[in-house]
Amino acid sequence: MSAMIDEARALRAEDSIDVVRLDAYLKAAIPGLTGAPDIRQFQGGASNLTYLISYGERALVLRRPPPGATGAGAHDMMREAAVMAALRPSYPYVPAILARCDDPAVLGTPFYVMERLVGVILRRDLPAGLGLDAAGVRTLCTSFLDRLIELHGVDTRQPDIAAIGKGEGYVARQVTGWTARWDRAATNGVDPYADVIAWLRMRQPERESRLCVIHNDYRFDNVVLDPADPLHITGVLDWEMATIGDPLMDLGGSLAYWVEAGDDEAFRALRRQPTHAEGMLTRREAIDYYGARTGLDVADFAFYEVFGLFRLMVIAQQIFRRYVLGQTTNEQFADFDTIVRCLGDRCRRLIDAGGSAS
Repeated sequence: MSAMIDEARALRAEDSIDVVRLDAYLKAAIPGLTGAPDIRQFQGGASNLTYLISYGERALVLRRPPPGATGAGAHDMMREAAVMAALRPSYPYVPAILARCDDPAVLGTPFYVMERLVGVILRRDLPAGLGLDAAGVRTLCTSFLDRLIELHGVDTRQPDIAAIGKGEGYVARQVTGWTARWDRAATNGVDPYADVIAWLRMRQPERESRLCVIHNDYRFDNVVLDPADPLHITGVLDWEMATIGDPLMDLGGSLAYWVEAGDDEAFRALRRQPTHAEGMLTRREAIDYYGARTGLDVADFAFYEVFGLFRLMVIAQQIFRRYVLGQTTNEQFADFDTIVRCLGDRCRRLIDAGGSAS
């Protein structure tokens, strides 16, 4: 099982950091650190940069924005750390925050440091070493959904938690905000997808299904599995977009990554998590499971599914724009325009079909 624990790798040149300044800051901020730090980088994800900082047996994780970060309010490290600190007492899957730094003299950008949660993080396929049969895969899937449902049950009356979002009007703000981000992220030759945007504006619900804490990027590679019991989720990562909002929007965003074995070839090519595995719930089954556990009406899920895909399309376009502008040389972003087209075309097919999660 130890071979499946998520490990960091050597730093990419463009993501290097000033080791001397960081070491001095960390030793002043976190008691007990001695010796020289070993700094490596986690390769997963395409948004903020995540580093493993090791002082002997003491392991820390540092998060900072990428070069050329774009979007108003995006990559706000101080907000993400504050959200995590507010949620941890009520939702124990949040890693503990150890330090926050908004002084650009240290690394040039704000960053925070948290405890490292050692465990298995799922990527494109289930590791053979997990040894899960179809029944085990189903349990893993329902555990994944249960942690989301548990988050949506956190008491938002607590002042520190209530302060992380604006609440009522969330859906309308999301449609307006992500449309504006799409416009700002445009590159030469991109399809404007004006028909998709018009449909979302027309179909958006008048009010939220209810208001709760939402993660806003809940997927398998943002949860940590216990190495001794991979059916048990010990941590949830990447709280950058967490807020107070509509739980069905959160579920729709999660399902944008949910590629099934029976999907068309182009969409299957985008798969980055093992949702195709035998035993996994289908998107429709996941929606129905969520509805049965929460009591929310999920019969008509078309808007939430299409919006989740549109939002993911915008994120991919933002990353592709950074690549086009030379703000990152990471070659994994070179074909993100293909991802954008695939997601946009899938939005159109779902709209034409009247919206379908099956």
